[in-house]
Amino acid sequence: MTSSLATVSYIGATILFILSLGGLSNPETARRGNLFGIIGMAIAVVATVFGPRVTAAGYAWIIGALVVGGAIGLVAAKKVQMTQMPELVALMHSLVGLAACLVGFASYVDTSIEFTGAEKAIHEMEIYIGILIGAVTFSGSIIAFGKLSGRIGGKPLLLPARHWLNLIGLLVVIWFGREFLHAKDIQSGMTPLIIMTVVSLLFGIHMVMAIGGADMPVVVSMLNSYSGWAAAATGFMLSNDLLIVVGALVGSSGAILSYIMCRAMNRNFISVIAGGFGTGGGAPAAAAGGEQPQGEVVSVSALETAEMLREAKNVIIVPGYGMAVAQAQHTVYEITKLLREKGVNVRFGIHPVAGRMPGHMNVLLAEAKVPYDIVLEMDEINEDFPQTDVAMVIGANDIVNPAAQEDPQSPIAGMPVLEVWKAHTSIVMKRSMASGYAGIDNPLFYKENNRMLFGDAKKMLDEVWAALKA
Repeated sequence: MTSSLATVSYIGATILFILSLGGLSNPETARRGNLFGIIGMAIAVVATVFGPRVTAAGYAWIIGALVVGGAIGLVAAKKVQMTQMPELVALMHSLVGLAACLVGFASYVDTSIEFTGAEKAIHEMEIYIGILIGAVTFSGSIIAFGKLSGRIGGKPLLLPARHWLNLIGLLVVIWFGREFLHAKDIQSGMTPLIIMTVVSLLFGIHMVMAIGGADMPVVVSMLNSYSGWAAAATGFMLSNDLLIVVGALVGSSGAILSYIMCRAMNRNFISVIAGGFGTGGGAPAAAAGGEQPQGEVVSVSALETAEMLREAKNVIIVPGYGMAVAQAQHTVYEITKLLREKGVNVRFGIHPVAGRMPGHMNVLLAEAKVPYDIVLEMDEINEDFPQTDVAMVIGANDIVNPAAQEDPQSPIAGMPVLEVWKAHTSIVMKRSMASGYAGIDNPLFYKENNRMLFGDAKKMLDEVWAALKA
C-alpha cells in the first residue's frame, strides 16, 4: 500500500470514528455508531499493517499478535456479563496505558531514526510525557479494576499529607525530566526515565486509592480520558496522525463526560482527584451531626408491592447498582411489560451516576429490551414525581437521598437527586438498611409515604411478577 493510499485510509477511518461517537450519543443510533467504529478500526488496522512503514519481516509478529488479541477479545465478549462491564472497561484502559509506556521505551532505544537539535528535544519530550501519562493510566486503571470488581475495598485510602506527597512526586518528575532531556546518550537517559515511570505508577495507585466508591463512576470516565491522551501521545511518538486524532477524540470526549458527571454530583473535578468521598458502604451510617433521621421504617411484602403497582396509574422505576448485581433487569422488563398491558404508565428515571460507570443502567435496560422512549434522564422526569402513584427504587441509595436537598451539612448536600419521596408512595428495594457508597444514612427510608421491600432484588421482583400475573 502506497503512502498516499494509507493517508486516505486514515482520513476515512477518522471520519468513521467521528460518526461513531455521534451515533453512540443516542440509544436509538448506538448500533449504527458501533458499526461505524468497527469499520473505521478495521480500515485503520489494514492501512497500518499493509502501509509503507511495515516490512515483510514483521508480518509474522503482527499476525500472531492479532490472533492472540482477537482470541482474548472474543472470549471476553462471550463470557463477561453486562454487570462486569465497568471493571472490563477499566482493564481495557490499563492496556492502553501499558501500550503507551512500552511504545515510549521502544521509541527511545530505537536507533534506526536519528534526531538532532530541536527535533531530538521534541521527540524526547513526546516520549517522556507519553510514558508519564501511560504509567498513570495503567496503574490507576488497575486499581479502579480492583475496586469495581470488589477485589479492593471502596473505602478511600487517605495517607497523611497525601497532597504534599503528590506535590513532591510532581517535582521529582519535573526534575528528572530535565535530566532526561540533557542526557548525552541512551544509557544515561534511561535512569531518569525509569525513575519517572516508577513515580508515575505510584502516583496512579495513590490517586485512585484515595478516591472513594461514591466517585467511581467519575473515575471510570476520567481514566477513559487519560487513555485517550495516552493514545495521542503514542501517536506523536510513532508519527502516526490517526493515533493522534483518535486519541484526542477519546481524551476530549472523556474529559467532557467527566465534567458532566461532576456537575451531576455537585462536585468539581479537583475535589474528585483530591479523593476522600465515599466509604464503600457497610453498616447504617449516622446522619450529619450524629443525629438519626426521624420516623419509622415500614416494610412490605412482594404481594403488597404487586397490589400497589396494580392499582397505580403512573409508575416510575429508579434502577441502581443493586439491580445490576442481582441481574434483575430482565424481570424488571417483564413487570414493565405486564403493567403497560394493563394500562399503567410505566417509565424509568436514570441518574447520571447510577451504577459503576456512565450509562451503566441504560445499557442494562437496553439489554433487557426496555423501550428507549420510556427511559428518561433525571432532569426530564424529576418534575413528574408529584403526579406519580408509585416510585419503585431498585437497589439505589445515594441518588434518591433527600438529605442532598434537606440537610446543608450532609456530605452530598447540593447533589442533584431523583425526588422519589414526592411520589404518593415510594417503595425501596434493598437487602438491608446498609448505607450507600457515600456512607451516610438515607432519610427516605423513614418517611411516612415510603415502604421498604427487603431481600435480593431478583428474588423479590420474581415474586412481584408472579403476584401480578396471578
